[in-house]
Amino acid sequence: MILKEKPWTWRIPFLILLIIGTIYAIRRDHTQPETNSNWKRDQGAVFGTFYHAIYESDTDLKAEMEEALNKVDASLSMFNPKSAVSRINQNESNKTDSLLEVVFALAQTVSQKTDGCFDVTVAPLVNAWGFGYKNGALPDSAAVDSLKDLIGWQRISIANHMVKKDDKRMVMDFSAIAKGFGCDVVANVFRSHGVKNFMIEIGGEVVVEGINDKGGLWRVGVNKPEEDQSLDDEEMQEVLKMTNQAMATSGNYRNYYTTKDGQRIAHTIDPHTGYPVQHSILSATVFAPSCAEADAFATSFMVMGLQKAQEVLKHEPQLKAYIIYNENGNNKVFRKGI
Repeated sequence: MILKEKPWTWRIPFLILLIIGTIYAIRRDHTQPETNSNWKRDQGAVFGTFYHAIYESDTDLKAEMEEALNKVDASLSMFNPKSAVSRINQNESNKTDSLLEVVFALAQTVSQKTDGCFDVTVAPLVNAWGFGYKNGALPDSAAVDSLKDLIGWQRISIANHMVKKDDKRMVMDFSAIAKGFGCDVVANVFRSHGVKNFMIEIGGEVVVEGINDKGGLWRVGVNKPEEDQSLDDEEMQEVLKMTNQAMATSGNYRNYYTTKDGQRIAHTIDPHTGYPVQHSILSATVFAPSCAEADAFATSFMVMGLQKAQEVLKHEPQLKAYIIYNENGNNKVFRKGI
C-alpha cells in the first residue's frame, strides 16, 4: 500500500518556528554570558545603601558576607547607637575594637599624606552646614571658628585599645572610608574561601579580582557628573576595564543644596577653613590596592582640589586616578595610570 504524502504547506509553520528559534539562539550566544552554575549573585542593604556581589564559587557565601558587614556596622556606624564609634562619640566608652583600630590607623596615615585634607573629626562642621539635615540658618564665621576647636585628626589617638581625645566633645566619623572598608572585608571573605573571580560593590565603591562571568575583565562605569540626572538614568562618562583592583569615587555634583539666596553649598567641607570647598573638581575616582584607601584618598582629593591632588599622586605610586573637573565651563578629565 502506498501512502499518499500530505501537502507540503503543513510544514511552513514548523519551519518558521525553527528559523526564529535558531536566530534567537545565535543572538543569545553572542549577547548573553555563558551560564555557569558556580556563579552567584547576591545583594542586600547595608550602611544606608546597598551591596551587590558577583562571585564564582561552589558555596553560597551570602550569610558570611552579611555577617562580616554587620561587624563593620557594629564597629564604625554613626547611625548605630550601640556601635563602638557611637559609644566613643557619646563618651559612654573609650574602648576600641579590632576593626575600628585598623580603619583609624589607615585614616591617620591618609590624613598625614594629605596634610589633613582627610579628617575623621570633621563631622561637627558637616552637620553645621546642613548635611544629614537641611534646615536652620547657615553658620556664621563665629560659629565656624567655634566648631573648628573640635576639629583635628592629630588630637585623637588610640593606645592600649583605648581612645584618647584632647576634647571630650570631639567625635569621629568614618563615613568617608567605611563603605570602602566594607568592600575590603567582603573581598577577604571571598579570598578565605579560595574565590578567585569576584566583584563586590557597596554604594559605588568596588573591589574586583580575576575575571567576570563572561570570561573577560570587569567593566566598571564612571558616572558623568550631571546634576539633573535621576539615579535611574545615570549616564556613564566612561566604562573602564579592570581586575585585581579597588575603586572609589567622591563627588559634589549631586550632594549639595541651594540656599534661598541662590548660594550653592557642597557637602565636602574643608577641615582647615571650616567651609564647603569651592574648586573645579566635580568627581574624583581613585584606584588603590584596598578600597578603604581608595575611598579616603578620593574624599581627600575633593577637599584639596586638582593641583594638590596631582602633587599627592606623584608621591603615591600605588594610586591611579580619574578626576573630572571643570575648566572655563567645559568638563575635562585628568588621568593617572588609567
